[in-house]
Amino acid sequence: MSFSSDNVAVFLAVLDQGSFSAAARALGRVPSAVSMAIAHLEAELDLPLFERIGREPRPTPAARALEPQARLLAAQLKELQAHALALTQELEPRLALAIAPELLAGGWCAPLEALAQEYPLLEVEVLAAPQADALAQLHEGRVQLALVFERPSLDGREGFQEVGSETLVAVMAPQHPLLAEMRAEPGDAELREQHLHGTRQIVVASRDPAQSDPRFVFARHRWRTDNAVSALELIAAGLGWGWLPQSLVRAHIAAGRLMPLPLENLTNALELWVDLVWSKERPLGRGAQRFVELMRQARRAPAAPAAPSSNAQAASR
Repeated sequence: MSFSSDNVAVFLAVLDQGSFSAAARALGRVPSAVSMAIAHLEAELDLPLFERIGREPRPTPAARALEPQARLLAAQLKELQAHALALTQELEPRLALAIAPELLAGGWCAPLEALAQEYPLLEVEVLAAPQADALAQLHEGRVQLALVFERPSLDGREGFQEVGSETLVAVMAPQHPLLAEMRAEPGDAELREQHLHGTRQIVVASRDPAQSDPRFVFARHRWRTDNAVSALELIAAGLGWGWLPQSLVRAHIAAGRLMPLPLENLTNALELWVDLVWSKERPLGRGAQRFVELMRQARRAPAAPAAPSSNAQAASR
C-alpha cells in the first residue's frame, strides 16, 4: 500500500527529529516500531529512504525528493480531520483568546459580551501576549484564537479574519534630552532617521530575545518589554521613545505627559490591519466560530474611515 497517513507521519518524524529513537519519542512509540515502519515503507517502494551509516540515519536524495509532497499530504490530512471533527463538535467548554498588548484597548470586549449572552456557560480566558508569543500559543494549542497585527507574510497553517486596524504613534516624553538638544539648536525643529537610530527605543516584543518585528525596531540600543503599559511608563519617564497604540497614548498626549515625535523624513503614525487568527490544524468550536463572526460584524457596523481595500491588503501580504 506504500504511503499511508501513519507511515507518512513516521517518515516526517524521522526527517524532523534526525533519528529513529527521537522520532519514536515524538510519536509516543518504541524505536523498533519506527525502524520497522521505515523498513516496510522502503520495501514497498523498493527505494532506500535513509542511509544507516554511523550513529544516525541520513536521508537519501529520494527521501528529500519525496519530502515536499509528504508534508503537503500530512497538512491536507490534518485539515481533513479538523473539518470532519468540526462537523460533529458541540460547544467547547473553554474559549482561550491571546491578544497582542497594543490591541488590548481595541473593540474585542463588546463581541465577547454578546457571546456571553448567547452562551452563558462558556468559560472564557483572555491572555495578553506579545504578537510572536500569541501566535506560538495558537499553534501549540494553548489558545484557539489570537488577535494580532497583520503578519508580514501568510502562514499556510493559519486562517484569519480581518477585524479592523490600529494606528501606532511614535512618542517620547517632552523632557527627553534629545528634544531638549533639538530645541537648543536654532532652526532644527524636526527629528530625522539618524536620531531614531541613535536614541534608546522601548520595544513591546516577545519574551524570546530572538523574536522581534523589524517593522517596529529602528534603534541600535533598545529595551524590551512584553507589556504596552510598562512601555508607556518607561517612555513617559524619559528613558526612550517607542511606537504605542493611539488609543493608549491619546489621553497622555493631551495631558502633556507624552508627545508625538516631530519627524522630518518619516511618518509619525503606522496604520496596521488587525486580524483574528486561528489554526487550520485544529477545528474551531461553536463558541470560537461565533466570536469570529461577532468580531466581523462589529468591524462592519460603524462607518469605517477611508483606508486601503482588503484586496490591497491581501496584495501587500
